[in-house]
Amino acid sequence: METHEKMNLYLVGYMGVGKTTVGKLLAQKLNVPFIDVDEFIENRYHKTITTLFEEKGEAGFREIEHRAIQEISSFEDVVVSTGGGLPCFFDTMELLNRTGITIYLKSNVNELVGRLAMDMQKRPLIKKKTAEELRDFVETNLAKREPFYNQAQVIFDVFPCPTKKEINQEVEELLIRIKNKTSNENNEFCCFL
Repeated sequence: METHEKMNLYLVGYMGVGKTTVGKLLAQKLNVPFIDVDEFIENRYHKTITTLFEEKGEAGFREIEHRAIQEISSFEDVVVSTGGGLPCFFDTMELLNRTGITIYLKSNVNELVGRLAMDMQKRPLIKKKTAEELRDFVETNLAKREPFYNQAQVIFDVFPCPTKKEINQEVEELLIRIKNKTSNENNEFCCFL
């Protein structure tokens, strides 16, 4: 029986970029489990991310998030959607790069602001911001986070406002990029794809 190294795919990128949507489809196409880190935390603590953020503050929440990703990184053959800030704290990008393939789903500020404006109440860092404050926040915060995101092994520009057909096409293109990455490095990860 052929064996292969543990292979995880980690999707990183700014909130609202589509990590969960793309991750679920990737997992389905690869026939492996999908893990959303926020859902994993909510199930573990029996509280919403917003509640944990309010109770623990950002620093406390980042500790919880870091413990969760340490546990998840020990799993095998999973697709993981990380929270937008998760890669930017502790040694997380190093951990993710060591235990799988990291994929930065990249988008521009205008597209991110448009997506987030429709979903602000679910997101603790932006839920009380005006439209102007949201734009300033995303621009400033993305600039701080991009050095971490850019450590990903694959950087993939996502479509603006994609349709279901375009998301499917996006995932197919992403799978090709991942396969090329793994075969170019001549490692055993390609057995998974």
